[in-house]
Amino acid sequence: MVDTPPILIVGAGPTGLVLALSLARRGAAFRIIDQHDGPGEASRALAMHARTLEFYAQFGFADAVVAAGNRIETLHFRRLGRELATIRFSNIGAGLSPFPFVLDFPQDEHERFLVDRLRELGVEIEWQTTLKSFVHDADGVTATIDHGGREEQARFSYVCGCDGVHSRVREMLAVGFPGGTYENLYYVADVKLAEGQSGDLHAALGPDNFALRMPARKGAMERLIGIAPEHADGSPVTFEDVRPTAEPLLGVRVASLNWFSTYRVHHRVASHFRVGRCFLLGDAGHVHSPAGGQGMNTGVGDAVNLGWKLAHVLHGRAAPELLDSYEAERMPFARQLVATTDRAFKAVVSRGLTGKLIRSVAMPRLMPLMSRFAAGRRMFFRLVSQIEIHYPDSPISGGKAGKVAGGDRLPWVADSHNFDPLRSLDWQLHVYGEPRPDLTAAAGELGLPLHAFGWSGAAEKAGLALDAAYLIRPDGYVALAGCDADGLRTFVERHALRFTGE
Repeated sequence: MVDTPPILIVGAGPTGLVLALSLARRGAAFRIIDQHDGPGEASRALAMHARTLEFYAQFGFADAVVAAGNRIETLHFRRLGRELATIRFSNIGAGLSPFPFVLDFPQDEHERFLVDRLRELGVEIEWQTTLKSFVHDADGVTATIDHGGREEQARFSYVCGCDGVHSRVREMLAVGFPGGTYENLYYVADVKLAEGQSGDLHAALGPDNFALRMPARKGAMERLIGIAPEHADGSPVTFEDVRPTAEPLLGVRVASLNWFSTYRVHHRVASHFRVGRCFLLGDAGHVHSPAGGQGMNTGVGDAVNLGWKLAHVLHGRAAPELLDSYEAERMPFARQLVATTDRAFKAVVSRGLTGKLIRSVAMPRLMPLMSRFAAGRRMFFRLVSQIEIHYPDSPISGGKAGKVAGGDRLPWVADSHNFDPLRSLDWQLHVYGEPRPDLTAAAGELGLPLHAFGWSGAAEKAGLALDAAYLIRPDGYVALAGCDADGLRTFVERHALRFTGE
């Protein structure tokens, strides 16, 4: 390993923990600090989507996560207490991902799981530790760190702000965080229902309200989310203020309350995700409505994207310019996500006439139609699962073969087990059919693993091209599609890439 100062990760939520795992698995030096005493106690984020589980499969622990959570394979739409439509995820995601469902995995359990995986790798988090300040220059970052009253100054190669909406890293960088706050007050409640846990996701619409119901933990606990009534005198809202609306809307009866809170929803994207040697990830860089449960999953995607790039640069396996691709790839997606979830969320929760028409007229007609047609159901899965995230304008994306272009996620081909080699967490070359001899020779010279998969109808259906070569990045995205030997060598030389040959 190159003898270099470590990376400082600020924040040990899911984003910071996945970044730490990505670096640890690649032997990159880092420290991870967090101001709290330990992993969170509240289960804020619940939904884990297919793309996040695909990343966890690369790390080797997706099956353990699925076993620990609740698989949500069915979505029920209700209006005024009556069920309008049912969408089964297990049907609509079949053939698109090895994880054709939404997983319910409470954030506190999720964080403890990731902390344990880090501990297995010999990494301990520095709890009750805060970043007070830092100065950065062309060669590194000097940070002042507070260990419960004892200050330390340390030098780092890079600082990664995974420290949430109120990010100290973003504040120190003076990076703007434009956006706004939605007008409604929302509630979240973890409860036990008289009818027990259903295991499904329920979305309910009313003329002036909406609510969600989903399993919160294994056993009997369910989570309820919706719009909370506000008191004119500003006094705190309690669950008893919510109960008269929530129970009939969702068609349930709450037997006992475990936890209740209210909150405001924000929609913001930082002006930059990178300033010099400092990066912003997760909620430090973008926050958005809870529509589709995208927030935590997007933070994990940020961490996976940046982790391999930092490790490559630190180990001298790529030119430092590779790090420019982090902002180039993740910021456009974050802006698009905030814009789309913003439109969808506003449409559903608006207090005006438009919102009422959408809740009372448009959605009651649209949802049954979507549930009936396969194209509508698959579109819904692609939309929420994050498997459609791609980087067509990235400086490390190029070419097209079949329907797959540089920057696309590698399509999953179930009968070839083509996702199995991705567990190397490194570069590889895929050919679906017969690789050309000159390409095989070039891969051998470069120390680039080449995997040849038999051609099949499933590969063709996935959009891959017969005998075409695809250069796959460590995060499972296609760098070059349809590359030949000369194109491969040119790409490697341009980015100063060095492969391990494993």
